[in-house]
Parts: sequence; structure tokens; C-alpha cells
Amino acid sequence: MALFGIFGKKKAQNQEDIKENKESLDAGLDATKKSLWGKLQHAILGKSEVDADVLDAIEEALITSDVGVETTIKIIERLESRVARDKYVGTAELNAILTEEIMDLVNAGVEIVEPFDFSKKPYVIMVVGVNGVGKTTTIGKLAAQLRSEGKKVVLGAADTFRAAAVDQLDIWAQRAGVDIVKQAMGSDPASVAYDTVKSAVARDADVVIVDTAGRLHNKVGLMNELTKIRNVMKKVVPDAPHEVLLVIDGSTGQNGFIQAQEFTKATDVTAIAVTKLDGTAKGGVVIGISDQFNIPVKFIGVGEKIEDLRLFDKKDFIESIFRN
Repeated sequence: MALFGIFGKKKAQNQEDIKENKESLDAGLDATKKSLWGKLQHAILGKSEVDADVLDAIEEALITSDVGVETTIKIIERLESRVARDKYVGTAELNAILTEEIMDLVNAGVEIVEPFDFSKKPYVIMVVGVNGVGKTTTIGKLAAQLRSEGKKVVLGAADTFRAAAVDQLDIWAQRAGVDIVKQAMGSDPASVAYDTVKSAVARDADVVIVDTAGRLHNKVGLMNELTKIRNVMKKVVPDAPHEVLLVIDGSTGQNGFIQAQEFTKATDVTAIAVTKLDGTAKGGVVIGISDQFNIPVKFIGVGEKIEDLRLFDKKDFIESIFRN
């Protein structure tokens, strides 16, 4: 199957590739679709019009699908407004209306995600997120996709708190065919980040991806560590990092909101990747997180394969969930 271009544009695909891509996304979001779509269908079962009971049932379906209370209230208010304005809205039209209203909330104002600006060289990405969310795997998959598109990538193993994190990133670097900068366990993370960016400049690399530790036990310590990493990278590339990518485990549902809250307090997060959406019914969290934090979701993970980390297309995502 043809990969999605990390440039923000899809590579040329034939009809068979397009069909396979759609089927792959549908499979990855199947549990969410069955849960959310099933609950919504139950809400309107036997109803001919969108009344207060239907709206209450829809509200419950959205909240229990991890869309989040605040975002759910927005959606219900929009539905109420549509029903009042259009007068003759029936349950048969509900699917299309829900799709439209949710589409407006997700990545508001952004139709097509343009993740990386390759006019900046090297383009420096700092990746943050708690341990276990798939952060290192996301970095590896990004590196592999960028390498397949001809980009020279350097990884920085700045999560020096866990030896396993360095080892895992090293394995991904070998698998992707990219360079890695690492130091001994317990080394200063900022030192690793500095060496990584300096090495990338010397090697004329296109992209730098720096992994960071995901500890939340000490919020002040986390903030100080991430600030120090940012500052030392600026000594080499003055406007680095160009992207701060927060990785969230979609299967944790509402806990993902807590992770987003803590990391947006600790550093200036510019983009979000939601992983592990395959096999979970909690994919509604993508809708809520995008709306509540006003930070673009740029990547979603819907499977184990490298190409299953895909550029987020809100139209494809929402239509996959609400498609009959």
C-alpha cells in the first residue's frame, strides 16, 4: 500500500491503493465505530424526530464514547440550534448533521494538516508524552516514513531515565536506516539534545527528532527539564524546536485529557499524535482533545505497521466512524 506523504500531501495512488487505505482506516477505527455509531443508532431507534429524549440519548452516547463533557455540550447545542432553525430535521438526517458539526470542531479552521516545514533545515521536532503511550514507536515510524521519502533523519535519545527507551529507539533507528545520537543511561537529557542537533547540522540532515522522558511525578521537574532541552537546542538552531509533538495513548480515553493538560502546562505543545486507536472503543477522545486544547491532531496510529501511523485527515476519520 502506498504510504501517506509526511509532507502533508498524499502520494499518488491508484484506485486499489485508495480502497486499501480506506479499508485499513476503517479496520483501525472499527471498535470506536461500533461503540459510538451503535450507541447513536440506539438513541434514535424507533424515533421519527429529533426531540429532547433523542438529544439526551445522543449526549450520553458521546460522553460514554470519551468525546468529553465540554465538547459533547458544544455538539448538543449545535444540534439543538440546527433543529430549531431547520424545523423539519428528522432522525434520518441526523448522521449527516452530526458529521458536519463534529467536522467543524475537529482541528477547527484546518482543512488539511501540513505537518512539517522543510524550508527549515534541519527541522527540529521535540516529542513529549508519558511513558507507555507509544512515543518511541511513533518516533520510529515517523523516521521510517521520512526516510522512505528521501529525507535524512537524525534521532536523539534524550529519554536517558530509562535504558529501555534508548535501546528501543536504537532498534528503530537501525530498522529505519537513520542516524541516532545517544549517551549512557542517566546522562543529562539536554546534553543529548544539544549533541543531536549539532550532529544533524554537521551531517546536513533534513529532520531531527528528539525523544524526551515521560515522567509526571514531578511537574516542576518536567517543566524545567523540557525548558532546558529547548534552550540548549536553540544554541545550535535558534528557532528550534520547530515542532513539539505530544503523543497520547487513545486507548486511555479521558486520561488522555489529563496528559494533554499536564504537558501543555509544562511546554508549548504545537501538535498531537493519538496512538493505539486500533482495538479500542475510545477513539472519540480525538474529537474532544482537538476541540478542547485547540492544538491540531497531526497523526493517528491505527495499527502496528509503519504506514499505520498516518497523517490525520479529519474528513476521512469522521466519515469512517459515521459511515453506514
